[in-house]
Amino acid sequence: MTRTNKTVKWLAKGAMIAAVYVVLTLVFAPISFSAIQVRVAEAMTILPLFTSAAIPGLFVGCVLANLLGGAIVWDVVFGSLATLIGAALGYLLRKNRWLVPIPTILANTAIIPFVLRYGYGFTDLPLWLSAVYIFLGEVIGCYLLGELLATVLLRHKKLFVDPEPK
Repeated sequence: MTRTNKTVKWLAKGAMIAAVYVVLTLVFAPISFSAIQVRVAEAMTILPLFTSAAIPGLFVGCVLANLLGGAIVWDVVFGSLATLIGAALGYLLRKNRWLVPIPTILANTAIIPFVLRYGYGFTDLPLWLSAVYIFLGEVIGCYLLGELLATVLLRHKKLFVDPEPK
């Protein structure tokens, strides 16, 4: 396979990841956007375990999902950056599948409560409690759903994993 073919496959894989992230976020919009949320699409944060294409795919998917879901600019910027940070660090931890979701959980727990409070004006919850709710939602999305996804993909690894472009 030529370098160009590998790059095109890598870009296509990232685009597919972005598209699925958007669809899952919008289909489950009632639980994807609020002070207490579980983004089903966050299960896809396990994908850096399999491919580096997940890094831009998750980031672009989050940007588009937030834009199409009606999020404010601060959520689009900082929520998407949390996803980018989580995906990039998760990729670096891919040697241990159980560590891959941790950066996304921590990045969202550290960033999203501030977006909710200062961007959306959710002042009814103290920041620490908002962080607890975000953390729990991320654990459900990234760990519980993400590990289900990883288990399925690991059974069919040859269908999903391609050589990375050099």
